[in-house]
Amino acid sequence: MKTIKQLDEKLSKRYISLDPKGYFIIYIDRNQNLICAKYFTNIINDKGLAVDPENGEVISVRNKVTRSANQIFTARSAKELCIKIIENNDNCLITMLDHAAYLGREFMKAEIALTQEIEYIQD
Repeated sequence: MKTIKQLDEKLSKRYISLDPKGYFIIYIDRNQNLICAKYFTNIINDKGLAVDPENGEVISVRNKVTRSANQIFTARSAKELCIKIIENNDNCLITMLDHAAYLGREFMKAEIALTQEIEYIQD
C-alpha cells in the first residue's frame, strides 16, 4: 500500500490544464509572519503553455522567471489568504475549480510550514 507521500508525489506528476487567468507564486515571509502569494497574468497558447502577455514568450517552469507580479496578497493564515483572493475580490483571479483546490492545499502547506517553522516548497 502506498504512503500518502508516495501518492502525493505520483499525483503531482499528472497533467493539469493551466488557468487562463494567471498563476500564483507562493512563499513565506518569516520576518512578517505571513503567507504571501504573488499573482501573475498569462495567456495560454494553442499548445497549452503559459505565455507572458507582455512579450509572447513561453513562461518556463524550470528556470527562474523575472517578471513583475500583477498583484501581491499577504495573510496570516490560509483561510485569510483564500478570502482575500477569492471572496473579497470583485475580479476573481481564478477561473478553474482545480486551480482553486490546488491553491487551498498550497496555502495550507504554507501555513503549516509557517507555524511549525519548517521549509515550504510550492508543489
